[in-house]
Amino acid sequence: MSDLLERLRSRGWRMTAQRRVVAEVLDGDHVHLTADEVHARAARRLPEISRATVYNALGELVALGEVAEVSTDGRAKRYDPNARRPHQHLVCSGCGTIRDVHPAGDPLAGFPESERMGFTVSKVEVTYRGLCPSCS
Repeated sequence: MSDLLERLRSRGWRMTAQRRVVAEVLDGDHVHLTADEVHARAARRLPEISRATVYNALGELVALGEVAEVSTDGRAKRYDPNARRPHQHLVCSGCGTIRDVHPAGDPLAGFPESERMGFTVSKVEVTYRGLCPSCS
């Protein structure tokens, strides 16, 4: 499991019941939920939680750098609690399942200086696409 709740506590994030349930829904490995999915799961635990509260909590988590917004297919943004550990994504072209992957090596190693056109690269986003075992 990810350590999202522990990280938020250590940062002094005010842990209301609503914020806690949003963080609990997001906590774990390979979690890439849309805001609507977060709301649906949170509402099962805390029926009175509003969609606006979920969106506000997600916005705060992204602003804190504790959750990353992921957009891999032009559809709804997904929220990834694995924001602190550099990783890439493996996306199923069939069902849309997303998995975090950690290939060895520097992703910039194959990107020569001559192709960077003077840019100072600060972040690399790589998405691998294919079919998951269920869709193969």
